[in-house]
Amino acid sequence: MISDPKQIYIIVSQTGTILSRFLKVVTGAEYNHVSISLRQDLRRMYSFGRKNPYNPFWAGFVVESTRHGTFKRFPKTKAVVLALDVPPDKYEAISLMLSDMLAERNIYHYNYLGLCLSAFRIRSHWEHHFYCSEFVREVLLRNQVASDECFPSIVMPIHFLELPKARRIYAGTLKDYSC
Repeated sequence: MISDPKQIYIIVSQTGTILSRFLKVVTGAEYNHVSISLRQDLRRMYSFGRKNPYNPFWAGFVVESTRHGTFKRFPKTKAVVLALDVPPDKYEAISLMLSDMLAERNIYHYNYLGLCLSAFRIRSHWEHHFYCSEFVREVLLRNQVASDECFPSIVMPIHFLELPKARRIYAGTLKDYSC
């Protein structure tokens, strides 16, 4: 018996922070952050970003929400929410990966250097260091939800909008999203 697929959600956003506005100028991309969620209500989104909404230099693995943190501080955040069907076993593997990372979140660090070098099209990655799009890409690749061919070598949040089989279920301000 084949089980019905489950969904994961990719949230591509533009908060309007100084860093995101700078990245928009440098990359020309409308969206400059990406998160992943296992829940359609997006109450728990996982990414690499600010640990404190007022301090862009203290960053790492974070659990985000529209109800607190950076997204609450920036209520005009624009977002596109994508739904992606995945087999139940892959959904469970992603859930386990995120739980394990959350339990060991202190070993994970923000890849500041990699983010800076990516502007010059130089890929630079170290174990346990990610910026948001590297992280979401890693989750999808490690759990065989997407293939390496789906992404350029230097992945940006905007690339997730072209992810095969992902369905756009919302576009607008993140605070107005409801499932």
